[in-house]
This record gives sequence, C-alpha cells and structure tokens, in this order.
Amino acid sequence: MNKITVNPRFAFSLGFIGTFSVVALAHYPLLRLPYFWDEAGYYVPAALDFFRHGLLVPQSTLATGHTPLISVCLALVWWLLGFSPLITRLAMVAFGAGTLVVLYALGRAVAGREIALWACILLALSPLFFAQSTLAFLDLPAAFTTTLAVWALLRRRMAWFAVAASLAVLTKETAVVIVPVAMFFIWRFRKDLGRSVWSWLAVPAVTLGAWAVYYHHHTGFWTGNAEYLQYNLYSTLEPARIAASLLRRLYQVFIAGFNWLLVGAGLLGYRRIKAGQQQNVAEGAAWNKERPARRRTEFIFLAAALAVAYLAMLSLVGGAVLARYLLPMIPCFYLALVMLVEALPRPVMRAAFVLVAAGFVAAWFINPNYPFAYENNLSYADFIQLHHQAAEWLSAQQGNPRILTAWPATDELRHPELGYVKKPLRVVGVPGFVPPNFRNVPGSSFDLVYLYSRKWDPPDNWLRKMPLLARAGGYMPPIRPAFLAFRYQLREVASFERRGQWVKIYAKSQVTTHNAHTNF
Repeated sequence: MNKITVNPRFAFSLGFIGTFSVVALAHYPLLRLPYFWDEAGYYVPAALDFFRHGLLVPQSTLATGHTPLISVCLALVWWLLGFSPLITRLAMVAFGAGTLVVLYALGRAVAGREIALWACILLALSPLFFAQSTLAFLDLPAAFTTTLAVWALLRRRMAWFAVAASLAVLTKETAVVIVPVAMFFIWRFRKDLGRSVWSWLAVPAVTLGAWAVYYHHHTGFWTGNAEYLQYNLYSTLEPARIAASLLRRLYQVFIAGFNWLLVGAGLLGYRRIKAGQQQNVAEGAAWNKERPARRRTEFIFLAAALAVAYLAMLSLVGGAVLARYLLPMIPCFYLALVMLVEALPRPVMRAAFVLVAAGFVAAWFINPNYPFAYENNLSYADFIQLHHQAAEWLSAQQGNPRILTAWPATDELRHPELGYVKKPLRVVGVPGFVPPNFRNVPGSSFDLVYLYSRKWDPPDNWLRKMPLLARAGGYMPPIRPAFLAFRYQLREVASFERRGQWVKIYAKSQVTTHNAHTNF
C-alpha cells in the first residue's frame, strides 16, 4: 500500500480548526462576559482607539508603551465581525488554540505524538492558561509567538525565527528576552551556522527599537510614562523587593495552581533518567530512543534558559507580580516537564498525567488562603458577574445618584462599551478600599457607596497571621464596611455574593432606593 501523505499546511489548518472548536466550546459560558480589570482599564480602550481613530498610541486611556500588535489584531477582527465581548473573546480563543497547535508540533519534533498530546492537554487545562484563553491581555498571544519562535529556532529556520520573535516583541515588549536566549543557544549548540545568523537574531531587537522611537516621538518617553516607569522600574530595583518578587515568581511557576503535581512527577522522571544512565539499564536508555538525544537536549536547554530569563527579568521589573506575565514561558516549561515524566513506566506516566489534569481542573474553582489575582482561575468570571449585577441595580436607581467606588468599577459604570451599563452613571472615584483612601472623602461628595471584594481576602487569610509576609507583599486589610457605614451614616441597600466574593452598596438615609440581596 502507498503511504498517504498529508500536506503540512492542511494538517496545521485542520488541527487549528479542531482545537479552536474544542477550546471555544469549553469556554462557552464565558464568551459573552463583559470586560474584566485591565481589559476594561487599558487593552480594550487602546484597541478601540486604533479601531476608531487609527491611533497606535492610545489617548482614551493612559499610554503605557505596550507594543501595538494586539490592538491592531482586535481592531481588524472588530472591523470584520463587529465590536462585542463575544467577538473579542473568540479572538483570544484563537490565540490559545494557536499556542496549543504550535506546542503540539514542537512536542512531536522533540518527543513524539503521545508526549506532545499530553503537553497540550495539560497546558489547556492548567488554570492560568484556561482563564487567560478568553481574556484580552497580551500574555497569551505572546505565549503563542514565543513558542513559535522556539519551534523555528530548533528547526534552524532563522528567517522564521526572526519573524516569530518580531511578532512576539510587537505583541508584548518583554518578549524580547527570547533574543538573548536564542543567542546563548546558538553560541552553545550551533556555532557552525555562520555569521548571517546574527543578523536574523538582531531583527526582533531592531523591531522593538523602531517602536520605541515611534513611541518617543509621540509621548516624549521611550516606554510608558512617568508614573508607569516609577511603578514598574524605579521602585522595583531594591534588593529586598527583588528577592521577595523572585520567591513569588518561583512559587507561581513550581507550586501554584497544582503545578507542584507536574513538577513532582517531572522530578521523579528525572531521577529515573539519572539512575538509568548511571546503571546503564534498558529503561534509562529507552528515554532517548524515539527522538534524537541531541534534539531533546537542545529543547530542554532552551526551555530552561527561557524560564530563567523570564524569572530573572520579572523579578527585576514590573510593579504587579502577576502570574500571567510568565505565560510566554509556560508552554515550553510544561513540555519539558512532560518529557521528564515520560521516563517513568508507561502506566505510571499516564496515571501521573491524569492526576495532574484532575488537579488543574480542580484549581479552576479552588481559591488559595491568601490574596491572588482573580484572573489566575475562574474567579474572574465570578467577579464580572457580581459587577454586572451591581451595575444593573445601580442603573435602575432614580435620580442619577453619585456613586463612590474604586477602579475598575469606576470604568465599568462610566463606559457602556465595556458591557456593564447601557448609559454612563455618575461616579466619584477613590484609589482603593483601604482606610487611607477615605481620609479626605467628604460625605457631601456622594449619594451611594459601592464596595466590593477588590482583592481576594478570605476570612482565614494567611497574611493576617504573618505580618512579615504581609509587608513583603504590600498587603493592607480593606476598610470594614460597618466602620464606613458608621462614619458616613449609611445604610446597606443591596448586597450580592458569589463564591466568596461580594458587593455591598450603601446609601445615605435621605436617598431612596430599593433593596436587593442575592447569594450564590
């Protein structure tokens, strides 16, 4: 019989369509949710500025220096299909599906079909990736382009690497760390490629430099703005802060979200590999039979170098220690761990992967006993649904009352395009809900107070019992609603709760409202 050959482009397209369909169906209940947190505060307004006015540097929101590729992509999708949360979220699903397809191709090249498939399944189910797969942030597209660049680099396709890495830095400027990683890789493994390779490696850096010049021309800054640079760079370069940030990053990579299950299985596999090499037994040698040992070694080196580069960079810069900033290194990191687990006996390996998958799915819904970003699992959906309920209640009040609240609720109530209200409401903003934020707020400036669980703060919050960790993490307990009600002579008129998150709305005694209380 003649062997049937399939065109690689056709196979890639078919794989993408199938993966996109599965990911979209898995996220079906989330696809119509209004915009969340930084989506509402920056990324969607920035994309709308390009969509409506052709502006690469946004004006309707504070310019942060982020490279503009995702704004351009979203604007193109909106132009073709219309502007709505559904279309935006499907566009992000496409980036998630693309990441999985590229990871599968990379996994097949270095480890074979089964390992590639397991790596994709575990990545798709991991709580961070699953949550980010519908959110209009930059980090998931950066994961797609970075993984594509790694695949091209391993195949010695330097022109393709230059394109993929340039797309990565145009997606998010921090993705430029792939360039020194690639340089180190070429120096270590491929000194025979010739001098032309260095020209290809320079292309992404030149691309980022061109954007910096354009941004400087329009803003006077090479990146960000004065406040942004102070928060994300100047205030972070302190030894104690760097050490604390590194510890948090290591926790996010190796422990959080049941990652420790996969890391533990990987360590067991690594021990078996080392034992097999030392004893020269068949099991130890079998680990390298399916694929060339050199290719495996090169990939493990690249994955490790990429992880170290991201951990080092994000420990030095970035005011917010968000797990999603690590997302570009996660696909290769997971594949490397899955390759280590492959060294275990097949039944044990598969049982370990099933256990890890179960842990990841559980982590969609399980929140830790300390503050974390809602976007790390499906808590972000609870946040959105609570705020949508509160916005509907506030929109129904008579007399257009002045509403005192903190961002992002301020933007949610002011901007109908974010999906919470049909017309703008009157909002009085405060920086947050900790006691110092209310020191200079006169009672005459508002009619209603809209409080909510802006940060995850469970009753058994570990940071309340560990002052040292609380100081290191910048934790400050929120103001007690009862104290606020006493100070301003308020009464509770509405409350909404959903899986540990809450909204409470208070009114002055002379303001007429209707009461509402719901629990989920």
